[in-house]
Amino acid sequence: MGPVETIALTMGVAWASGINLYAAILTLGVMSATGNIDLPPDLEILSNPMVMGAAGLMFFIEFFVDKVPGVDSGWDTLQTFIRIPAGAILAAGAVGDVGAGAELAAVIAGGSLAGASHFTKAGTRLAINTSPEPVSNWTASILEDLAVIAGLWAALNHPIVFLILLGLFILLMIWLLPKIFRAIRAVYRKLRSLFGGAPAEPGPDPAAETPAGGTGMTAGDGFSLSLKDDQAKD
Repeated sequence: MGPVETIALTMGVAWASGINLYAAILTLGVMSATGNIDLPPDLEILSNPMVMGAAGLMFFIEFFVDKVPGVDSGWDTLQTFIRIPAGAILAAGAVGDVGAGAELAAVIAGGSLAGASHFTKAGTRLAINTSPEPVSNWTASILEDLAVIAGLWAALNHPIVFLILLGLFILLMIWLLPKIFRAIRAVYRKLRSLFGGAPAEPGPDPAAETPAGGTGMTAGDGFSLSLKDDQAKD
């Protein structure tokens, strides 16, 4: 495997892990077990039947959980602690035994790319969940699954094409970043209004009721004093 192919596979497994880790592991494992690809020695474990079975089970669970609005965002939150470290480990495995420096660089770059793709997916889903209809959520989930499979296939068979598409994806992430932040703020305000209660209404300002140059006495106070004076005279 040449340097371009190694870089493409390293970035490919990291990017795919941030979106759907279990689909990425299962795809690489099946392609290796069927003889369609030759994985680096450190990634050959992915073709182990037990690993593929575990990845297949988790992919089956995620396939349905990821298509329920609201539940998918909770799932993404939990997967934050799994996808990013796994992406870094898989990226290091894709590099192979080329030196400690290269492996550490792969861990840093792979973990960063996995985190970027994960937070882009999670933030986009959070924005989609503000829509009351579930069709857009299902469509996004299916497209993500297909993108992981197609992206890994391209990284292994057409590495240059994959790297170009990855560059476009990074530009898309940069463009989506402010929109994702706005969506997160909108969801936060909505949750705060639902669970935080309505803010208390401000009470009347006594100073506002006092006429300029006045004593702060209202009309009712003046009537009461006049009535007391009449009673005192009687």
